[in-house]
Amino acid sequence: MAVTFSHIGITVPDLERAVEFYSKAFDFYVIMQPTEVLQDDSAIGQMCDDVFGEGWGSFRIAHLSTGDGVGLELFEFPNTEAEANPFEYWRPGVFHFCLQDPKLEERVQRIVELGGRQRMRQVRRYYPGEKPYRMVYCEDPFGNIIELYSHSYELTYSAGAYA
Repeated sequence: MAVTFSHIGITVPDLERAVEFYSKAFDFYVIMQPTEVLQDDSAIGQMCDDVFGEGWGSFRIAHLSTGDGVGLELFEFPNTEAEANPFEYWRPGVFHFCLQDPKLEERVQRIVELGGRQRMRQVRRYYPGEKPYRMVYCEDPFGNIIELYSHSYELTYSAGAYA
């Protein structure tokens, strides 16, 4: 049986702004307000030693959830700076994550109103004249790329090859 998706973690330069953006742009539930995590002997401190290595010191974190229970973990580290990174789609790593909303155009408008941007010139149709499946790439205020689908992943790709 295939595993299910639990959460994605994103580092941002302004945790409060990120919580506000994701909770308002996507109606995510805030399940843990911004909280400071310190390097210590607690279970979370030891886990962070394993992940970040010695000397990480502290960071701030918030947890949000989608309507279907997938989590968004937002991190702000003391040395995180806002920067305009070039979009290097060919580099290894996470390129984007995708969310689904049948009212895709309204969602894009909300993203833009909250400081994000529509990356594509227009919303595109996967099967023009055949099916109502639409998609668009956007960015959060920090440059993280978010793809939006109007329909589920399974429906969008079950028709086979791109047309």
